[in-house]
Amino acid sequence: MTPRVLETAEDTRGFGAALARDLRAGDLVILTGGLGAGKTTLTQGLAEGLGVRGPITSPTFVIARVHPSLVEGPALVHVDAYRLGGFAELDDLDLDADLEACVTIVEWGHGLAEDLSDDRLEIVLEADPETERRTVVVTGHGDRWKDGVPC
Repeated sequence: MTPRVLETAEDTRGFGAALARDLRAGDLVILTGGLGAGKTTLTQGLAEGLGVRGPITSPTFVIARVHPSLVEGPALVHVDAYRLGGFAELDDLDLDADLEACVTIVEWGHGLAEDLSDDRLEIVLEADPETERRTVVVTGHGDRWKDGVPC
């Protein structure tokens, strides 16, 4: 996908909310980007679009949070893999037990979470350190996204 520019944090949330309309139970989304790139902000938008209970905050110290649906849709599992030492520690979270019933978002998941599903979206966010402007690139993998990615 061609990079898309998101001018503000609100644009990042809006992008997430729009993307959420195309997500369903069983979808895995891997978010990559440096500190302050907008991973949690994008997840807040995804949560809003999915209609799950919040608030959505960075799960850095609890590693994973489950946000149940408020609209009879899939729950959101929000994972922060920043402190994990490798796939074995991610696997210990038993995410695959919930994967088919939930939308799973893994921040800092590049190089760790790809083995959770052949079908996944990978989203790379880059932030301009002097502005709120972010650049986002969405890449789909597997049969689920063979016809292209949303947005």
